[in-house]
Amino acid sequence: MAKVAVVTGGGSGIGRATCLALARAGRDVAVLDVNAGGAEETAAKVRALGPRALPLTVDVSSADSVATGVARVRKELGPVAILVNVAGIGEFAPLMQMAEAQWDRMLGVHLKGTFHMTRACVPDMIEAAWGRIVNVASVAGLNGGGPGLSHYAAAKAGIIGFTRAIAQEFGPMGITVNAIAPGLIDTPMIRTAGAPDELYAAVVKRTPVRRLGQPEDIAVAVAFLASDDAGFTTGQVLSPNGGVHTS
Repeated sequence: MAKVAVVTGGGSGIGRATCLALARAGRDVAVLDVNAGGAEETAAKVRALGPRALPLTVDVSSADSVATGVARVRKELGPVAILVNVAGIGEFAPLMQMAEAQWDRMLGVHLKGTFHMTRACVPDMIEAAWGRIVNVASVAGLNGGGPGLSHYAAAKAGIIGFTRAIAQEFGPMGITVNAIAPGLIDTPMIRTAGAPDELYAAVVKRTPVRRLGQPEDIAVAVAFLASDDAGFTTGQVLSPNGGVHTS
């Protein structure tokens, strides 16, 4: 039986590309997203490739929503072997104009969502003595991102720290945990986050490969870290960013 992968934020962008990359690798895929229509569309694309797919409407910032969703995954697809935490939100907000609710929401979706999903899925991996967890962070978690992104950078840096900690905790149990810190990727989330148009041109100009990243650039990295071949890779941060950040 195919291993079951759970992908949050699977309804669009990096999440959708990841679902399709895992399906091509023969994984059954649970597509979790707050956007039911997006999750359904991704699931249809997964099924067209052959594997089973289960679209679920889940808010990762809610422990109850996560518990309900993961229970359905187990019931309908089987135990979770692979977890990819992609779900996220984006916005620009200068610190002195940022409302507390904006800070809480950003950390709630990104960092707390990663916590909720990991706690819900990892028991299956412990029982199987095999698991793969891939957390999508951001280059902003490495370099601060820039003005207006303090909440986003803090959330993504938190994901990186969380990844490194649980890699040590779960490594003896056969579970690897890694993070991916993408550079600027051309996704619907980024396009609706309020970034000025000049930002994209400026990023491309200072990126050695002279283009924005595409969701598929990240999905192939996730697929490797989720594979059997990545069993000696854990606690790492891989940053596909076109060369714009190298340290």
